[in-house]
Amino acid sequence: MGILSNKDTSDGEDLVNDFHFPTSKRALLIFTRNPELGRCKTRLAKVIGDENALAVYNILLQHTVNVTRNVSADRFVYYSENIRENDIWDATLFRKKIQHGGDLGERMENAFTEILESGYQEVIIIGSDMYDLTTSDVENAFLSMQHHDVVIGPAIDGGYYLLGMKRIIKNVFKNKKWGTNTVLGHTLEDLKDQNTHKLPQKNDIDVFEDLQNIDVFQPYLNRIKNTTA
Repeated sequence: MGILSNKDTSDGEDLVNDFHFPTSKRALLIFTRNPELGRCKTRLAKVIGDENALAVYNILLQHTVNVTRNVSADRFVYYSENIRENDIWDATLFRKKIQHGGDLGERMENAFTEILESGYQEVIIIGSDMYDLTTSDVENAFLSMQHHDVVIGPAIDGGYYLLGMKRIIKNVFKNKKWGTNTVLGHTLEDLKDQNTHKLPQKNDIDVFEDLQNIDVFQPYLNRIKNTTA
């Protein structure tokens, strides 16, 4: 079965229907926010300001591109607001889509459903705020799906940075307080009867403290220190 997807529209309208057959049994979904001033990394922005938060997020986006561009899977980037043409997501490597749904759970469920119903057998979703994430981490997650029905990557803050499934498990996406430290625990409870593999714990970038031991972000930390001194 092929996929009908919206691709490369600068205003978020469904201008181009792009039909294709899956080239792999694997699909990698990348959820991303459009990088706009004042609309990304809002918790971080409260400490370092909107401009610095946007700069940090752009670094995270580029890191995510670098990590995922060579993953052995069909790759889909899901934009939060509108699809952008000629951005860092090379349209020859990433198929471009829009997130649909009310909360994060509904948007993830809709994306998983769309891709699984399109013929893919192993689907993994990640966000775009993991500077700890490597290409090997994603490849190993796919490998683990050969022997497990679900794979999950716990985040230090009580959420998760990666989720992989072979079929939709609806409870995973419902009745969660997204963005809180209860998400991982409640999700694992929903998965207690599934053959689930847990990946190593990692740290995502949400608050000021998350930046402090990562060299690439030191200029922004120093800028804050200089302005508050």
